[in-house]
Amino acid sequence: MNPSLKFLLAILIALEISFTNVWMVNVLLAVIGLIIILASRPSIKRLALLFVVPLIPAVALAVAILLQSNAGTHFALVLFTRIYAYVFVGSAATLTTQVSDLVMSLEQNAHIPSKFAYGFLGAFNLLPKIISEVNIIRAAGNMRGQQLHFWSPQLYFKAILASLSWSENLAEAMTSHGFVEDAPRSYYTQIQIRWWDWGILIVSLALLQVALFGLHLQ
Repeated sequence: MNPSLKFLLAILIALEISFTNVWMVNVLLAVIGLIIILASRPSIKRLALLFVVPLIPAVALAVAILLQSNAGTHFALVLFTRIYAYVFVGSAATLTTQVSDLVMSLEQNAHIPSKFAYGFLGAFNLLPKIISEVNIIRAAGNMRGQQLHFWSPQLYFKAILASLSWSENLAEAMTSHGFVEDAPRSYYTQIQIRWWDWGILIVSLALLQVALFGLHLQ
């Protein structure tokens, strides 16, 4: 499916279930998202995190509703399942899409500015280097007898300074390779929106409406 439409579908689903109280639809969406995630063959660690991390806010919300509100068990169940629906639907979109494909699709299909698309892609590709720089700064601090914890402002201040230097180098490299803002560009990889991409989007939203209204009327 086209990356832009895939993320649009995930956002529309998340918005719609935010205003509905049908917990069975939330469970169904979470199961569908899980099936899509399993098809991408994620690692066991990543799969476990998808189950464990949302459990804390989900349980906290459910317990708070049960103890501090008169909404009852049904609303607590709605909030609990809604969080998992958010996580699995969003993960199904992100884990099955390459970042470069998404950025290129947003530029070509959603027509976002090229400078934003390439800036985001450059920042994303710098993340491993930033993490490595943070580890180097911490190691240098330990050699001087200065322990820098992950909450230490000095650690991130030095990393930000290094990132600013890298961003300038990246901008110069893009300019030297012929990048000009707002100039017409050709693309090495064309990402198109095909008719079945629209079909998947429309049919998925239509089925969601049927499920929400059908179960709500019951």
